[in-house]
Amino acid sequence: MRELLDRPGIIRSLAPHDVFSARIMELAGIELLFLGGFGTSASCYGLPDIGLLGLAEMADAARRMTGALSVPLIVDADTGYGTIPNVIRTVLEFERAGAAGMLLEDQVYPKRCGHFSGKEVISVDEMESKLKAALDTRHDSDFVIIARTDAVAIEGIDAAIERANRYAEIGADMIFVEAPGSRWELERIGREIPKPQLANMLVGGVTPIFSADELEELNFKIVVSPVESLAITAFSVLQLARAMLDEGRVDSLKDQMLSFHDLKQILGANTVELTPEENLL
Repeated sequence: MRELLDRPGIIRSLAPHDVFSARIMELAGIELLFLGGFGTSASCYGLPDIGLLGLAEMADAARRMTGALSVPLIVDADTGYGTIPNVIRTVLEFERAGAAGMLLEDQVYPKRCGHFSGKEVISVDEMESKLKAALDTRHDSDFVIIARTDAVAIEGIDAAIERANRYAEIGADMIFVEAPGSRWELERIGREIPKPQLANMLVGGVTPIFSADELEELNFKIVVSPVESLAITAFSVLQLARAMLDEGRVDSLKDQMLSFHDLKQILGANTVELTPEENLL
């Protein structure tokens, strides 16, 4: 993870919703993955991201995913699942799970998805205490801690930037200002916060979508699409269900599927590594 951050250029990332989608993303060439609460809550329980998952569930999901990956995985820690003792345990559990880092946010617990309405944020002082506890707890100095603020929607862009700079001064490795609503706000974030930053490009969310190249020009270091693997999977499964209901068979969709052979290759059923010639991704 540190090597990726030190390398020139923006890092293009995705957020898999399960281990299988993570494996496919890695095989396709994605070098950094994010495990988010939205995809995990949806894939594990079919529920929305409104703070229903606990630390143990996210740590287990991270452990399963890192066990199947060789690229770094950043895990969404939400609010740290409570007060400072919970934050301390969160860092320890995610390190044990093999994560390369985590996101810690300043929402009130239980949190809500960053692009949902009705969010609230804790005080800056409380978030600084939680962030300091997280930084002091990590055993591995390479474990990256990203401080996230959701203050744009509640207190405005000026307050969000002020919070972000306070979190940077405490020692956060990266900053994530969630849900800016315009290019102007993205420009200010990139210009006024002297730390590597994450841009969250949620299709259909409140932030306008920009390409990785455009975001790099605005001084962002990582761009991630946070729920699109879930969205595109849902679209494909709907097509599959409709084909079965309408036609009584699904082979009409074969050109939109990987072959059974390719599925076996991805899962390692043939006990050989994919070669470039075999890697159809």
